[in-house]
Amino acid sequence: MGVAVVDYGMGNLHSVARALEKAGGAPFLAQTPAEAERAAAVVFPGQGAIVEAMRRLKATGFDGFLRDWIAADRPFFGVCLGMQALFEFSEEGDIAGLGVFKGSVRKFRLGPAYKVPHMGWNQVRFTRPENDPLLACVRGDGEAFYFVHSYYVDTPDASLIWGTTEFGRPFTSAVKRGRCAATQFHPEKSQAAGLRLYQNFLQSAANLS
Repeated sequence: MGVAVVDYGMGNLHSVARALEKAGGAPFLAQTPAEAERAAAVVFPGQGAIVEAMRRLKATGFDGFLRDWIAADRPFFGVCLGMQALFEFSEEGDIAGLGVFKGSVRKFRLGPAYKVPHMGWNQVRFTRPENDPLLACVRGDGEAFYFVHSYYVDTPDASLIWGTTEFGRPFTSAVKRGRCAATQFHPEKSQAAGLRLYQNFLQSAANLS
């Protein structure tokens, strides 16, 4: 199945594409919205600073494309910065995000016992794992995934929260609404569990066609 990996000039594009290919998809790097439009599903990966990411999304037209794609409830998966950019505002650079969902991205402010960035393996507890096709063969009560981030999503919309993780305090580590899913962790760096999550996403998207 054709999967567009949004290529806006930054992010871990190739590692995400390799993982999607291993999961059974046919990923390609989409450098324009027109290229991405022909895909059955879109994956928006991200690494780095959100200020530069938003600048590049606007310059390429991907900002409007991503809003429209998600609004149309077409299969979408965001990763790390690709999750944070979906929200209204980020403390990193005091910049507006895409505004797809209500909420802000805030910097971890924890005691000296917690080293920021939050880096390494941590448990994700999914909030509604029963009968969720994206969680087939994934432990809903505490699956380990790989994180690298200094900022976290703070949303007032409890219905949006798909997964939570503890790092000094509970934080939102995954969100989901309709066919839009996004994770703060990196499935492509999370070995079998991450690959399974991508496989489930691809299968769910394929079932729509």
